[in-house]
Amino acid sequence: MRLTKQTNYAVRMLMYCAANEGHLSRIPEIAKAYGVSELFLFKILQPLTKAGLVETVRGRNGGVKLGRAAERITLFDVVRVTEDSFAMAECFEDGVAECPLVDSCGLNSALRKALNAFFDVLAEYTIDDLVKARPQINFLLGLEDLHMPKISAPAA
Repeated sequence: MRLTKQTNYAVRMLMYCAANEGHLSRIPEIAKAYGVSELFLFKILQPLTKAGLVETVRGRNGGVKLGRAAERITLFDVVRVTEDSFAMAECFEDGVAECPLVDSCGLNSALRKALNAFFDVLAEYTIDDLVKARPQINFLLGLEDLHMPKISAPAA
């Protein structure tokens, strides 16, 4: 199984927002930090907002912030809203299977058990876990520079 780029960058966007706690995150800054297009991030923002994982603030000084605490957003929450299908084999797809064993196949049962184990592991990890595991995350994402006080030039 391979997760989509949408899921990958959704997790990254949430990590950015978690690391930038107390501030609104702007899509251009997130795009720059990860080297991805702003348009792609705006596309990802829609399902995350609909699921309540992020909130958007409109206006000139607007941006994005987590919709709930980072410790309450699991990887499973993100995967559930960003992945279209979890069909690991043809027999997982409704009405598509042509195999005569579909209802009594050991493979189907094994794959379903593996998929549930995958979901269980994702549910154990939160966005907060991912951010706190990397003490240099603010530096790596360029967040330290964003929040440094501006030093004005000395008066002449």
